[in-house]
Amino acid sequence: MALICISKLSKNQVNLADKLAAPTILALRRDPRLLHLPPYLSVLCVIIGIVWLFLLPLDNYSRRTYISENALLPGQVHTYFGGSEQNIFNAYRHEVVGLADQPQGTISLKLEEILKSSGLKVATQKYKYKAGGNEYGGENVYGVLHAPRGDATEAIVLIAAWRNMEEELNQSGVALALTLARYFKRWSLWSKDIIFLFTPDSKAGPQAWVEAYHDGRSSPDVGSLPLKSGALEGAIAIDNPKDHRFEKLHISYDGLNGQLPNLDLFNTAVSVSAGQHGIPAVLQRMWQHDDTYEERLRTIIRSMTNQGLGHGSGPHSSFIPYHVDAITLTTVGTGWQDDMALGRVVESLFRSLNNLMEHFHQSFFLYLLMQTNRFVSIGTYLPSAMLVSASFTIMALALWVASGRPPKSNANQSIKEPISGMEKTEFEIVKHRDMVAVVPKVELSIQERHLLFPVISVLAVHFLGVIPLYIFNNTAQENLTFTFTMFAIVNAILPLLLSALANHLAAPTTQHRLLFKSFSLLLLGMFLATLATINFSLSFFIGLLSSPLSIVGPLAFPSESKTSASSAPRSLTVRRVVENVILQIISPPAMCFAVCWATGISIEHVLTEAVFGWEIWGLWTQVIVWCIWWPAWLAGAIGASPV
Repeated sequence: MALICISKLSKNQVNLADKLAAPTILALRRDPRLLHLPPYLSVLCVIIGIVWLFLLPLDNYSRRTYISENALLPGQVHTYFGGSEQNIFNAYRHEVVGLADQPQGTISLKLEEILKSSGLKVATQKYKYKAGGNEYGGENVYGVLHAPRGDATEAIVLIAAWRNMEEELNQSGVALALTLARYFKRWSLWSKDIIFLFTPDSKAGPQAWVEAYHDGRSSPDVGSLPLKSGALEGAIAIDNPKDHRFEKLHISYDGLNGQLPNLDLFNTAVSVSAGQHGIPAVLQRMWQHDDTYEERLRTIIRSMTNQGLGHGSGPHSSFIPYHVDAITLTTVGTGWQDDMALGRVVESLFRSLNNLMEHFHQSFFLYLLMQTNRFVSIGTYLPSAMLVSASFTIMALALWVASGRPPKSNANQSIKEPISGMEKTEFEIVKHRDMVAVVPKVELSIQERHLLFPVISVLAVHFLGVIPLYIFNNTAQENLTFTFTMFAIVNAILPLLLSALANHLAAPTTQHRLLFKSFSLLLLGMFLATLATINFSLSFFIGLLSSPLSIVGPLAFPSESKTSASSAPRSLTVRRVVENVILQIISPPAMCFAVCWATGISIEHVLTEAVFGWEIWGLWTQVIVWCIWWPAWLAGAIGASPV
């Protein structure tokens, strides 16, 4: 904006000349060129957010793990498991291998017989789920060891799934759990009940049992539990399908929907395994971790990927949503550690959990592990996701301001008036504290905003997300690939169709387009900022993939008062075509195909697991994808449509 010469003003205004030393700052605030800055600020926020994440593996931004709950006393007890227990374990493993191909009823009867012979109270639970045209059913068997020194108000769970997440027979894991049941029964030191749970699989079985334990059955085909104990304080799952010695212990800790167990439980497992018994512990399938920057960063990325997907990583995952801290111990490699060593680790862990005076609460529930002995707390890594979400809010506010400005053509006409013809142009004196500026009045005017059409359009686009959410959760497994492929094809032309329909029905103005994009980005930024406090990883990844939406489509500084894609200049049309190509590449269906191709996983498998997670685990990852990410992408693609 141009400042008007003081000599042209009245005598009263000349008295203000002493206060005009810094009016340029005030005039700059009214400068429409400021609207060109938000896109750069938005990109800068995304870049800083990414750089912030890459700084986390450094020692200055992470901390060594430590035990916050002093009552745990990890590794402070002498373990006695071994010796003659080896023969009992071998006999049980022989029984398990012999039952491998038997029907579920035969397996359950044998497990009941063994548990009853150990002196435990035994019960069974039948369950059946339906998801994607498939049935997931079976029968859980569990036994309860009542604490000699307890009052049945607290309990710890030892889980041994008949088959692990890879559908392998958990022969040594089940045999070890049966051996430990017999071994623990002989001890009188327990102050908490111990529940030994044997499930047919590692996904549906644990979910059916834990939700029935808390009276939260999601299906009428899930049976109730005839036998219960007290509040569950923790759960340990054993996964050992090997019939030989192992080298390391892999600790799985990821829960459903990105939830995590208390960090004290993980630290206790590491302390007992590596510190007390000399068994190296690993995480996130990082079998050889050299503790370099690259290895730390790779571990963080793997952890974020698992948390972002929200799926279970073991039988323990179903317990975490019920505020039961749980982990899975999986044997890795071939070494000199035997099953008795694993049994001593489990014994020491249960002795530590037995010491708890109250539920886990001292340590962190939100963290990123980069090594078994190093982590990053939420206060350190959260700003990276918040910066990415803030980039959308910045652009939303800029578009809101731009939508209220008068047409640029009128403003230019006022500014271009010669000084000699100043009497034909209205000016206004603007005062702010001790600063004074004289600016054209047209620059201070605000155009009335018509909100009805943009608001209805944004809400309609977001409600469209219910359609793919319903389709993919109610399609049979054999039809999922075809259905998703057809949806991807329709999705590619849908923005063009909706844009043409809007132009035909309502002839949206430039202000409508600016407000439509503003509201869409504002909702996206709000959703991602809220999600970051619950599932940081999912918020960060979706924000990163959605970042181009801020810089495509209508500009923050409109070129004319009313326009449509059909009358746009040729250069604008070309720009929008290029933008649409970019948007098609980062669309949710295209990204799903790309990830499946890169990982070698079929799209049918991914969608089947997604349906299982939605129907049985209660995952809300699909809600975020189809009701937040996809509508935001669709709104951006409509705004950038060349039609």
